[in-house]
Amino acid sequence: MSRKRLTAVLCAAMTAAAALTGCSGGKPDASSKIVVGIPQDLEDSLDPHEAVAAGTKEILFNIYEGLLKPDETGELIPAVAKEYSVSDDGLTYSFILRDAVKFHNGNPVTAEDVKYSIEKSAGMTGGQSLISAFSNIKEVNIRDDRTVDIILNEPDIDFPAYIATVNAAVIPKDNDNPSASPVGTGPYMYVSRSPQENIVLRRFDEYWGDPAYIENVTLKIIPSADSIVMNLNGGSVDMFARLTSTQTQQLSEDFNVLEGEMNLVQAVYLNHAVEPFDNVDVCRALSYAVDVDNILELTSDGKGFPVGSSMFPAFRKYYVDLSDSYPTDPDKARELLAQAGYPDGFSFSITVPSNYQPHIEAAQVVAEQLKKVGVNAEIKLVEWNTWLSDVYSGRDYEATLIGVDASSLTATAMLDRFRSDASNNFTNYSNKDYDELYSKLYLTSSEEERTEIYMELQKNLADNAANIYIQDMAEFVALSDKYEGYVFYPLYVQDFAKIRLKDN
Repeated sequence: MSRKRLTAVLCAAMTAAAALTGCSGGKPDASSKIVVGIPQDLEDSLDPHEAVAAGTKEILFNIYEGLLKPDETGELIPAVAKEYSVSDDGLTYSFILRDAVKFHNGNPVTAEDVKYSIEKSAGMTGGQSLISAFSNIKEVNIRDDRTVDIILNEPDIDFPAYIATVNAAVIPKDNDNPSASPVGTGPYMYVSRSPQENIVLRRFDEYWGDPAYIENVTLKIIPSADSIVMNLNGGSVDMFARLTSTQTQQLSEDFNVLEGEMNLVQAVYLNHAVEPFDNVDVCRALSYAVDVDNILELTSDGKGFPVGSSMFPAFRKYYVDLSDSYPTDPDKARELLAQAGYPDGFSFSITVPSNYQPHIEAAQVVAEQLKKVGVNAEIKLVEWNTWLSDVYSGRDYEATLIGVDASSLTATAMLDRFRSDASNNFTNYSNKDYDELYSKLYLTSSEEERTEIYMELQKNLADNAANIYIQDMAEFVALSDKYEGYVFYPLYVQDFAKIRLKDN
């Protein structure tokens, strides 16, 4: 019997109407457990308001919740808040808290906790906010013990989506060290952590919503991509997400392979503050030199979704297909390089996290393609925490090949980072036209006008070859055939609460 492959249909983030497969309200599995492999330790922060890495936030999704949360169709649903309303002028969002929501320490969630959490997340208590849109918060007021008003300086129709992110999670006001002692309201509670080995979660049996099926979840850290299949086939790991096509073909018949979309933009991200990437002709030349279809064919059997700018297809009405902006043309690439003063090419390094095999394989193909136009790309593999400190935070690199995801179900989550003064603009992209265009987003309340601006911003990034865009990657998830219920989200998250034993 051949290894089994299942296909999961991923609904669009903005237009989905029907839920994907998965059950809720069922009976929890007593004393059940699952071991989930992850490629890196959660090293940036377990404090949701400080977590940066997508790999960290996808795990914290199970521990923390905001006033609202996304479901698997991309719809925003009530979480800590049971409902909310918006004033006629669009400036005041009034959230009514759900009754009997408890933190993992057993304490009830209060309006004081909510006010504290929003102000902390917004950087109003002295820290730095990871949600740029929260700079628009004027004040947070407690109207009564179940109602919290968030008042904005300017209307923002995307505000509910930001409230639903992990970075806007509700935490206890009296937790002085959430990074060391995470306490949330989600379906799973933090138990322990052994650095570089595992993180242990346990079902929160006083959760306000449908309980998780599996009682114990162990996240096993497997930083070596070469060890993933061995751990799966050896039985020490029950599930691993984001495998390569090659890895899925090496799995035993004990695993189902589920296929969806990763909902990110994989690209060679260029540091525009260093030579020669401060020259737009060089950036365009590299884009003409790269053959995206060939990358997909060699790394994922042709599966994946070519993109030409910093937006992925699940955003539908905001997405512009610019994947044909730079058709493969080595002659055009050499012409532009000569025009930019590099007739004999040049050398540079592509920094890649060593624990992400799909990015390593894509970088290897890109390097071979660039040789054809006289450009030598050296692949520099680094550990994930080094990538975070040196590339993302320190901006000390030439180019890097990774996937950038959306932290919220908003187009600005993908496009905000390219503003010249954005704190997360790790590529140092600086374009006056882009900045001026972006500023107009908050000067209009028209959804049609905002949509047009989003599209123009994407075109700006494509026209100026802000990065060498590759794809929204196909996502392959290996799940032991003892389990079922895995669902894909239009965000970079893992939802352990829906996974269950087949015998249940």
